[in-house]
Amino acid sequence: MVLKLIMEDSVTGVILAGGKSSRIGQDKAFIEVGGVRIFDYVFKKCQDIFSEMIIVTNHPHLYGEYKAIIVTDEIPETGSLGGLYTGLLWANNYHIFCVACDMPFLRPEFIVHLTKKRNNYDAVVPRTKEGLEPLHAIYSKRCIEPIKKFLERREFKIDRLFPEVKVLYCEGKEIEQFDPSFTSFININTKRDLMKMQQMLQGNKWEEEKVKVC
Repeated sequence: MVLKLIMEDSVTGVILAGGKSSRIGQDKAFIEVGGVRIFDYVFKKCQDIFSEMIIVTNHPHLYGEYKAIIVTDEIPETGSLGGLYTGLLWANNYHIFCVACDMPFLRPEFIVHLTKKRNNYDAVVPRTKEGLEPLHAIYSKRCIEPIKKFLERREFKIDRLFPEVKVLYCEGKEIEQFDPSFTSFININTKRDLMKMQQMLQGNKWEEEKVKVC
């Protein structure tokens, strides 16, 4: 199942690039694989879909080359939930697609599919047998106030938000139509994850040409 990719003007792409990467020992976004930074894979995929891009980062000076709105956390030290909150505040569109900066195997057709399911929902979230994927999901500005309440209480787990808003879950069978191996959700948490990702990006399992950021 393939959807034609058309530039999406009514959804903003938001990349969260504010993590400390403490378990890796270096900034995950700028690890190079095959001469290309992992962040560049993510940015190029999103840039091809969304006319408005936002990068949420604690190091804005590192992202000056990208055609995007570069912002820092509105409420510092609040993790991914704080990054999501910041992205929603800055977006000019009512809905955003929020993704982590270390997920280079994004499937554009699947992302477009999620955007098309957003009407009448505050969030569209993939759910696999491994659990929810809140950092590869659609959110609306209706989520801002509930998120703010959690941040004020210093509760930072994104999935705590979902009982407070209207959520559509995209289940495994539906995901398989676009991503049979569920590689969209592979990210880096440990050095072992990084080694696996390097093998995939350098091998035949990933068919994309090297990206060029512009």
